[in-house]
Amino acid sequence: MSSEGSVGTALGQALRQPLTHHVQQYVLLLLRLGDTVGERDPARELVVHAATLFGNLQSFMRQALDQALATQALWHTLSSRLRDVLCTPARRLLQDSQDSPVTVTPLRAERALLFDDALVLLQGNNVHTFDLKLMWVEPGQDGCTFHLLTPEEAFSFCSKDPEGQVAWQWKVTQAVCQALRGKKDFPVLGAGPEPSEPPTCRCGAYTFYAEGRFCQATYEGEWYWGRPHGKGTLKWPDGQNHVGDFCQGLEHGFGIRLVPQASEDKFDCYKCHWREGSMCGYGICEYSTNEVYKGYFQEGLRHGFGVLESAPQAPQPCKYTGHWERGQRSGYGIEEDSDRGERYIGMWQADQRHGPGVMVTQAGVCYQGTFQADKIVGPGILLSDDDSLYEGTFTRGLTLLGKGKVTFPNGITLEGSFSTGAGRGLHTQGVLDTAALPPDPSSTCKRQLGLGAFPVESRWQGVYGPFGDFIRAGCPGDLREALLGFHVQSSRELRKSQEYLCCERTHPEDCVGRMEDILEELLQHREPEALQQYLRKALSNSLHPLGKLLQTLMLTFQATYTGIGANKHLQGLAQEEVKQHARELWAAYRGLLQVALERKGQAPEEEEDAETRDLQVHGLVLPLVLPSFYSELFTLYLLLHEREDSLYSQGIANLSLFPDTKLLEFLDVQKHLWPLKDLTLTTNQRYSLVRDKCFLSATECLQKMITTVDPREKLEVLERTYGEIEATVSRVLGQEHKLPMDDLLPLLIYVVSRARIQHLGAEIHLIRDMMDPMHTGGLYDFLLTALEVRGRGGGPRQKSPGRGGRPLSGPRHRRGISSNSQLMCVSMGRVLTEPLLLPLFKGAGCGDVGTVHPGSQLAGAEGVPGCIPEHHRRGKTPFPCRLWLRPELET
Repeated sequence: MSSEGSVGTALGQALRQPLTHHVQQYVLLLLRLGDTVGERDPARELVVHAATLFGNLQSFMRQALDQALATQALWHTLSSRLRDVLCTPARRLLQDSQDSPVTVTPLRAERALLFDDALVLLQGNNVHTFDLKLMWVEPGQDGCTFHLLTPEEAFSFCSKDPEGQVAWQWKVTQAVCQALRGKKDFPVLGAGPEPSEPPTCRCGAYTFYAEGRFCQATYEGEWYWGRPHGKGTLKWPDGQNHVGDFCQGLEHGFGIRLVPQASEDKFDCYKCHWREGSMCGYGICEYSTNEVYKGYFQEGLRHGFGVLESAPQAPQPCKYTGHWERGQRSGYGIEEDSDRGERYIGMWQADQRHGPGVMVTQAGVCYQGTFQADKIVGPGILLSDDDSLYEGTFTRGLTLLGKGKVTFPNGITLEGSFSTGAGRGLHTQGVLDTAALPPDPSSTCKRQLGLGAFPVESRWQGVYGPFGDFIRAGCPGDLREALLGFHVQSSRELRKSQEYLCCERTHPEDCVGRMEDILEELLQHREPEALQQYLRKALSNSLHPLGKLLQTLMLTFQATYTGIGANKHLQGLAQEEVKQHARELWAAYRGLLQVALERKGQAPEEEEDAETRDLQVHGLVLPLVLPSFYSELFTLYLLLHEREDSLYSQGIANLSLFPDTKLLEFLDVQKHLWPLKDLTLTTNQRYSLVRDKCFLSATECLQKMITTVDPREKLEVLERTYGEIEATVSRVLGQEHKLPMDDLLPLLIYVVSRARIQHLGAEIHLIRDMMDPMHTGGLYDFLLTALEVRGRGGGPRQKSPGRGGRPLSGPRHRRGISSNSQLMCVSMGRVLTEPLLLPLFKGAGCGDVGTVHPGSQLAGAEGVPGCIPEHHRRGKTPFPCRLWLRPELET
């Protein structure tokens, strides 16, 4: 025992021999016991099994001893530097290329050492260590080679003979299995009950060292054939984290990435879908600057539809809603600059306003013209809040500059050159024309901007497009989030921790099943009534593809027409946009239906013709989607028809002073139609003093119009009101009575007056613009036109001094004529083919009876419909008249 080796050997034998002796004795004892037990004895099976286990233990001990001796001998052959690197107490050598020669390519390793936890390749002074848990073995084409795959390396082992190759491949394979199980094999290497082939999919952690995006990053998660594949987490030394789905070594699928910024505790958080290592599809990004982007990406850049919004407390708060191209604003988009109080609606290119555009300011000023490189160029038009119109050129701040023409609301025009100077205000040199007649209010205050400049079909293609792609792909569940979007909570909680990254959203696994359910349910609701219920349910469900699409369209609508964008000159733009959204939603439903039919192996439906499609859009879809846009759209109608509604409200206030019988007489309602039976008098009352009692049921019915936003339901209210009027008249006459139009119109005007509906003008126009075209020219159209007569007729007719305080009376065709003869002619539902006698009004009083010939219209030269200036009434000046008739009305 003079040497250290002798001491070690003696100590090893002293510790090993007792255990070896005992195991050997137990094996012999069990074998002898087995010989004494009979073949049919129940205890024989237990004895044989125990003898097998102790025999295996004896073999395992010999194997462990051989590995320990081989490992001990290896340490003596290595240099001290290599021993320091490789030597650990628990490590055991399984195979050495010096015992079984093998060539490793392309590393050209001088020696290969297979341990129970790692494969070590020695190349000069370099040591390459590979974790067996992340090593995949693949047989070669010939009988002498097999391949090894690791996260960053791939190399081949080539032996001189097939026996050497089999030995090495078997030992590497079994070593990998043993490493994955985390324990030494028992009884012997590769002889246990576990599978002898390692799984291709496994979990593990690895730090990348090769140059690239993952350099120094540690990946922990699922692997497949040497690459991250499945769910995992990447962590960089600088604090950058990524958790999500991987495919073939790249981020692919949903993932969340935190990117630390220079400021302490500040991160950029990207919650996006990824494709082949870059953001692609829908994502939500919350930046350290408190900006938030919600939209689509392509190749890591904003691309498609998206919304970028800064924090309200930002120095220059702004919001952009629109299209992007390779990270820049490009295409149709809406930008709101809260600091300047402006909203731009129009085209973009390379992050600048470029092309046709509309600018709306907080002060109510509207500009439409052309932009180039973020600057106003060329001529344009400017509308002020008081409906003054300027046509000419401008500066960036919408200041008049250069040649132009100003038309004031009273008709006065100023045409010339305009300029500005510091502290000098606006200077002009031109011609002031004060002789022009006031323009028609409908051509000034109702002027619409943007129509024709931005085709409604292509305005929001960035929203419709991903949905179309989803349908054309067959509605796959795994692409649903990437194409249709998702909703997640704020990342504030995520930023507090770099260790746990998660977000609450719909799980993709659930999307696949839910999509199948959606398509199955769609096929079961194809009948008209069932289809309406299905669409109502789908559009109100944010998890349904149609509901997701509608929500995004609502977002764009609100970004355009709320706040600063609530301007009467944008009503036409908004109206055609709502109708286009209804058309696109119907097309989306049809697309889903075709996919559902294809999955069931059924024949697809035939292509719809344009007429059938329009009927479905206006009769089915538009009433269902209108409530989603109603608030913003009706506000625009209110602003556009504010003047008409003001006149109407004034007239209603005047009419409310009339008792029922006086108002019926005033409207020239025939007395035998008066419902005097409905008037309950006290001892001190007279019929002439009772108010708000006649036609009460019809009045209450009409008041229900404001309880719904559906144009079809509003028209149904009108129809029921018409029925209540006829029912009341039939009760008064004691028999069923169908009212002719000449009798119905004044009664309807009475009911409208008593209903006192606010903003009737805006209601009427919205109903007419949004109603089903199939109702044009029918009863609904007539009733609606009758409301227009009342809504636009201004105040009530006062008693005429020239007729003893009695209203005009005369032939039936003159009964109930309102102050606007154009509307009366239209409301009668026929083209004027003969001269029509009309009462001409001066202000609110009755004038003489005049004649309006075919092709003429009573036009208000003072800006009030039906008002005749004093000099025209006296015959001093010719009074220009024109009658505009709707061409669709039949003779």
